[in-house]
Parts: sequence; structure tokens; C-alpha cells
Amino acid sequence: MLKPLSKTSIGADYKEEISVQDYSRKKFIEGVQIINLPMFYDDGGCLAEILRFDENGNWQHLPDFKVRQTTFSQMMPGVIKAFHLHFNQEDVWFIMPYDRMLIGLFDAREDSPTYNQQMRFVLGAGRAQALYIPRGVAHGLANVWQTPSNMIYFVNQHFDANEPDERRLPWDILGADFWELKKG
Repeated sequence: MLKPLSKTSIGADYKEEISVQDYSRKKFIEGVQIINLPMFYDDGGCLAEILRFDENGNWQHLPDFKVRQTTFSQMMPGVIKAFHLHFNQEDVWFIMPYDRMLIGLFDAREDSPTYNQQMRFVLGAGRAQALYIPRGVAHGLANVWQTPSNMIYFVNQHFDANEPDERRLPWDILGADFWELKKG
């Protein structure tokens, strides 16, 4: 029978370096949603249902979000696209399940109950999920891996190059290490 160990069983060279990773559920920014989408597998591959609309053309997960434009984007390894925020536009992001992107969000809305709250997580990585980002929530993403990654995103207004509803903040406003892979 195996005898359990404790911290006192670990050598002095390593004892003070022991830590426990935090697996608790992180706090969400007000209004941000990660929506698990149906994904089906068979012998030939997989199928993910990204958006399902009702008979009036409303997205069933968020009926008040009206899709006005859909865009595809590919990011090469090492690219960081951050931070952006919109005064009017809302986004829904979908990262291909076979890709992965490091997502960064923070609440820039001064009157929000989650003002300054940050979120950092991975989308894709074998999951089919949609990410809803309300206006005023600063958002960015990074491809910190070795292969290109792809996304499709949906917005509730058309892009206008003459008057873009796209404000920029520095990519490292939360610190350059925000975008680094956590080791350990």
C-alpha cells in the first residue's frame, strides 16, 4: 500500500518552490458570454453549429444581437492584435476548434459593476464556443503557438473605413507578460 506524502516529505531544495495551480472559475466581465456550441464527430471529421437563427432571423443564443457582417481572419504565429474597443459595435468570435487563440478582455466601461475586470483564456483547443463581447469591453487576441490560427467573427454593424467604430489601446496596457504563455 502506498503511503501518502506531505510537504515535509519533499527535499529542502524544492519544498519552498511548491505551489498549487488555481483551478477556480474566474470572474466574468459583465455581459461577456462564452457560449458552448454543438459539435458533432464522426469517422470523417466534425461539424460545429456556429449560429442558429429563429424564424425572424435572430440568433437564438442572443436574440437582441443582430448580425450585420461576418468576417474571416487568420493570424500567423507570434501575432498579437490588441486592444480594441467599440462604442456601438458588439462582437461574437468563433475560433476554429482545431486552432487556438489566447483571448484577452478587460472592462473599460466606467459605470460597469466589473470595471477594470480582466479575463484571459484560450478559445478553440478542441472546443466549439462563441464569445460575445459587449461594446466598451476592450478585446484582443494572440497566436502564441507555432501554426496559423483562424477565426470567424460576427458584428452587429457594418464596418465603415471612413468612420470606423474601432478605438485602439496599447497592446501591452495590461503588461507585456499578459500575452506570454504561462509556464509551469
